[in-house]
Amino acid sequence: MSVSTLAADKSVCAPLPVLGRDVTVPLVTGGEVTYAALDYAASAPALQRVWDDVAAYAPYYGSVHRGAGYLSQLSTDLFENARRTVAEFLDCREGDQVVFTRSTTDSLNLLAAALPADCRVFVFETEHHASLLPWRGAQVTYLDAPRSPREAVETLERALTDRDPHGPALVCVTGASNVTGELWPVRELTAAAHAHGARVVLDAAQLAPHHEVSVADLDVDWVAFSGHKLYAPFGSGVLAGRADWLRAAEPYLAGGGASRKVGRREDGGVDVEWHDSAARHEAGSPNVIGAYALASACKALTEAGFDTLVAREQYLVRAVRDGLADVPEVRFLSLFGDDAPRVGVLSFVVEGWNSSHFAAALSAEYGIGVRDGLFCAHPLLRTLLGSDPQAQGECGAPEAAPGEKSLNAIRVSFGAGTPDEHVERFVRAVKELVANGAKWTYRTEDGRCVPDTSA
Repeated sequence: MSVSTLAADKSVCAPLPVLGRDVTVPLVTGGEVTYAALDYAASAPALQRVWDDVAAYAPYYGSVHRGAGYLSQLSTDLFENARRTVAEFLDCREGDQVVFTRSTTDSLNLLAAALPADCRVFVFETEHHASLLPWRGAQVTYLDAPRSPREAVETLERALTDRDPHGPALVCVTGASNVTGELWPVRELTAAAHAHGARVVLDAAQLAPHHEVSVADLDVDWVAFSGHKLYAPFGSGVLAGRADWLRAAEPYLAGGGASRKVGRREDGGVDVEWHDSAARHEAGSPNVIGAYALASACKALTEAGFDTLVAREQYLVRAVRDGLADVPEVRFLSLFGDDAPRVGVLSFVVEGWNSSHFAAALSAEYGIGVRDGLFCAHPLLRTLLGSDPQAQGECGAPEAAPGEKSLNAIRVSFGAGTPDEHVERFVRAVKELVANGAKWTYRTEDGRCVPDTSA
């Protein structure tokens, strides 16, 4: 299906206005072109509405929870209203806590620090490093990459059956892969985990920007996601879910805001009574602008309607796949098969090309921004590319020269703000590069493949 048919389809919404949509960049071959941002999986551009909301609030900025003045009280109300907005966006249950963090990575490290003693953690090797690595202080069981949603559930059930059923356990699952874009069977995995007495944390970094996420419906115990992937790139994130483990744990950071009472003891020490609320893990002056921006993005996506956003995105996914179907040199990567449901994230390799070289040519010659490398999911990429998943990988361009095969991939990703023309240009550029090669010469510099401008 041609992307141009989108405009005529009334069931598919127009792209949402985002910052940077009119930015032009120079081409190494001469001239300029409007930049095509197709790296949403790393950081999505900020929605214009989010930027406008933040700009309107900025003159009223004040300290949160710390002052009696009008601006401080206004900022405090805004910060706590943002918390309620996020809870509504996630359809949290009564009693769930919403903790503001810096990112998904920060959220999952917070939860890792709150695990009860002797907690067993189960995580698939397919996870992003943000959810693969924080559990180093626990007993971790890494599960092999499944090749179907059903196999994923069966693999987890076998692993949980073999554990001590009396101790605490946590399963970390992704909602949508940051590599393949494939949707994971979250509801089924959660049911399997709960049947064996284990809890579940959902890494929704790639799911929340594309699909509605209901904590109550999915029945997960916690969910984590980032603002910078949700069209609010201001260093904010969320950990939301059950309060008991969070209340029982030592504060993630010790300091002002996390403490309710502090007093000196006769022996010279300090007694501290910590908050039981989300403030327990939000010590220090909070990122009120980041929280407000994240909440603004939640409102904007909800009002736009995920049904229409998903419909548009699926047209774009099919446009890429159908547009490159007649290019045999392009191989898309997947665990569950080409027809598996997915968000707007596609990774691929091109026969005869170094992936970093190909990505560099897309940028320098066409003004298209994609990502190349191992996408902070090294074991998964090694599995998909036919290498040993236990081998250590390195992000960025390898030492292989342009044109040589490399053990990394290219990722194109898009979302609510992607114009039709960006996808059309990407498909056209891939075809031209495969058919005709690059117009420029490239070299590796500081680990990146860049145009050679020395000639």
